[in-house]
Amino acid sequence: MAIWTLHGDGSIKPGDVVDPSERLSWPRTIGFGAQHVIAMFGSTFLVPLLTGFPPATTLFFSAIGTILFLIITGNKLPSYLGSSFAFIAPITAAVASDGGSFGTALFGVVCAGVLLALVGLVVHVAGAGWIEKLMPSVVVGTIVMLIGFNLAPAAWNNVKAAKWTALITIVAILLVTVIFRGMIGRLSILIGVIIGYIAALAQGQVDFEPVRQAAWIGFPHFQTPQVDWSVLGLFLPVILVLIAENVGHVKSVALMTGKDMNPLMGRALLADGVATIFAGAGGGSGTTTYAENIGVMAATRIYSTAVYWVAGAFALLLSLIPKFGALINTIPIGVLGGAGTVLYGMIGMLGARIWVENHVNFSSPINLFTAAVALIAGIGDFSFNIGEASFGGIAVGSIGAIVMYHLMRSIAKWRGTDFDEPASPSSSSGQYEEDEFAARSHKAEH
Repeated sequence: MAIWTLHGDGSIKPGDVVDPSERLSWPRTIGFGAQHVIAMFGSTFLVPLLTGFPPATTLFFSAIGTILFLIITGNKLPSYLGSSFAFIAPITAAVASDGGSFGTALFGVVCAGVLLALVGLVVHVAGAGWIEKLMPSVVVGTIVMLIGFNLAPAAWNNVKAAKWTALITIVAILLVTVIFRGMIGRLSILIGVIIGYIAALAQGQVDFEPVRQAAWIGFPHFQTPQVDWSVLGLFLPVILVLIAENVGHVKSVALMTGKDMNPLMGRALLADGVATIFAGAGGGSGTTTYAENIGVMAATRIYSTAVYWVAGAFALLLSLIPKFGALINTIPIGVLGGAGTVLYGMIGMLGARIWVENHVNFSSPINLFTAAVALIAGIGDFSFNIGEASFGGIAVGSIGAIVMYHLMRSIAKWRGTDFDEPASPSSSSGQYEEDEFAARSHKAEH
């Protein structure tokens, strides 16, 4: 495991770059670690609020996951693991199908983690080239887009419950984004939620009784998964998004630091898989690497993993304050509807960004039909069952995109009607490496 060396005299001067193996003085490291907690805070808490999971539990496993990620990657790859937005749709569907119980949804999260970890092991041994061949840019962009737009009905259900509160939240997010720069601008969703919360408070939509009853110190509420193989189809597409997010994260950090991070690709996938397994096993949502924290690194040029150890510790402490978790749970449905409208749309448009930045050629019928059919299946929420397994719109669209692309490409080559190959992550002149989507989602992720 890498050992931190002190960067200079422990301070940072204009133009300095702090490598992952370096650290600043501990007071400065603690300060920058707290900044990373603030950066991930809004998005990490929105996922449990939108899915109904306990926020404190999700934060707890987010902290544990971050620490596990640092350990598994040998303390060489800086990253914060927050809640993945890719899990929102399958969790919501699984909970609805199980009469409001979270047990089967947690089983789906665990399964996703196991499969992602296995992919990580394969990548560690065989390299990541096969991922780019399996999921070219047109497929990745389509999957990300349909996951975001599939959530449109969920956003509307929340918005219509308190339309004015939702509208205020949306307008606040948009205005903060364009009025402010730097960290405030990056926290536009969190600030918009706070403004929407104040508006809801003025309308009497907030109940503080659960906060008064909550203790100051205590463990989060843990839950265990309930085995139900029928939900597996709902969570399979999430793995594809998590792979893209982690690959993009590694490439983004490599680009910023000027270091070859490719040997850590398999470890990163394995680490995120293990973190997701732990989260699902205890009642938290699945995790992913966060674009918000990549943005902080890009702005500060501080890539020290010591900062992320501090961030993980801060998040862990906050998760052990039940009163804090109860306060987060008081955010009204209208505010969630407003924030969800922005976030779900952003996830969808990140798919379009992948197409643009990787120069996907839609004059090719193969690319065009792959995206068109898969998007309608995902947005329209096409679904069917195979035995006890249930496949919703996201699964149908995601699996369909991969199958359609490769099947049509193979037949076209066989018949001699092949079209120009679309740009792929490895052939886009560095565009993929610069693409912060992969930082997610996450993300929105992100």
